[in-house]
Amino acid sequence: MLQTIEVEIDAGGRVHPLEPLSRLPAGRALLILLTPAGDETALLAEAALAEDWLKPEEDAAWAHLQPDK
Repeated sequence: MLQTIEVEIDAGGRVHPLEPLSRLPAGRALLILLTPAGDETALLAEAALAEDWLKPEEDAAWAHLQPDK
């Protein structure tokens, strides 16, 4: 039988189940590392935001903050 257990991994590499367990069962397991949600959201939004960011009007609006241009 397959069982999914959600865990956190600390900086030392130790695994901590998020739900109370008396102990992790002995045996083999697969570990899937999830990227932090913030990173994924930013990556997904980048293409949509780039459409507005790359307009000449945006360059003009921010030109006062870039004295070299």
